[in-house]
Amino acid sequence: MQTYFQRNRIFVLHLLFWCVYLSFNIYSASFYSQVRGYDWSRGLLFTGIQFVFTFAIAYLNYFVFLPRFLSHKKIWRYLLEFIIPFALLVMLRVYVQRILMEGSPRAEFFSSHMYIIQVAAIALFITIFVSMLRFAADWFELEARKKEVENEKLYAELTFLRAQINPHFLFNTLNNLYYLAYSKSDNTTEVISKLSQMMRYMIYESNHEKVLLSKEIEYMQNYISLEQLRLNNQVPIKFNIEGETENIMVAPLIFITFLENAFKHGVNNKSTGAWVNISIAMKGKHCRYTVENSKAPASADSKEGKSGIGLQNVARRLELSYPGQYQLKTDDEPDRYSVQLDITLS
Repeated sequence: MQTYFQRNRIFVLHLLFWCVYLSFNIYSASFYSQVRGYDWSRGLLFTGIQFVFTFAIAYLNYFVFLPRFLSHKKIWRYLLEFIIPFALLVMLRVYVQRILMEGSPRAEFFSSHMYIIQVAAIALFITIFVSMLRFAADWFELEARKKEVENEKLYAELTFLRAQINPHFLFNTLNNLYYLAYSKSDNTTEVISKLSQMMRYMIYESNHEKVLLSKEIEYMQNYISLEQLRLNNQVPIKFNIEGETENIMVAPLIFITFLENAFKHGVNNKSTGAWVNISIAMKGKHCRYTVENSKAPASADSKEGKSGIGLQNVARRLELSYPGQYQLKTDDEPDRYSVQLDITLS
């Protein structure tokens, strides 16, 4: 949520400038009234007139002349439109202040040409400064639009990456289901039921930016159950959870790709001595996710080219969802493969 200053920073800058401007002029009026014997009430009235005319010049340019110039981009037309009202307002201010200061010790100075030049120079400086705030406002708006477009682009990319996971998962699970149906396994109906639960999660919950970690773990447990059914519970699979997982949010389907690869490349029906170990350890908001698996004998189906999409996908999603908040380590040994993901969740 944006702070009040972020939402109204240009207004706040304008307000601060005029507060400083008024404070300086009131202090000057007070100083002259004490040191040089000026009438205090006359000094305040003088300051008020000075503020009103300066404010009028600055914002006449800010809201009328400057927008016209930004529209037609003709400098001479802008100068002509601005100089005439500027000169008239300066002369009117000087005239009113001369009347006000009649009889004061410095009445002669207020009637001089030097005073007119001084008033015009200060008014011009303030007008230019306030105009700069207009350009600052446009810059802030441009940056906000660029940020909005960037966020929309990142959101679209994340949505696309999450959409890629669904076909990838379906491809793997349908392969498993085909195998069970082909072998006329009694577990086929249970696999369909588990698949239905997982699809419900993927359709209705994983489309959110963040989901509960407990829901993500439940999804992973369903996936492991499917694999155990496919393997007829012949492969030892350990899934350990440590720490508090409730009320912790995580980007959906971040963990599943590593789990899928563990079964795809580390376990098959022809493997002997195969195993898979998964752990999620929470310490406050810090999560350490580890997947270790035995390595199945190399085959044509286990070539890296067929598994690269899922890993590239999850690596990109980590960069988009947790920039600078995660560390991914892999360890590829002759007989085992492990992945360790350290990530700070919300």
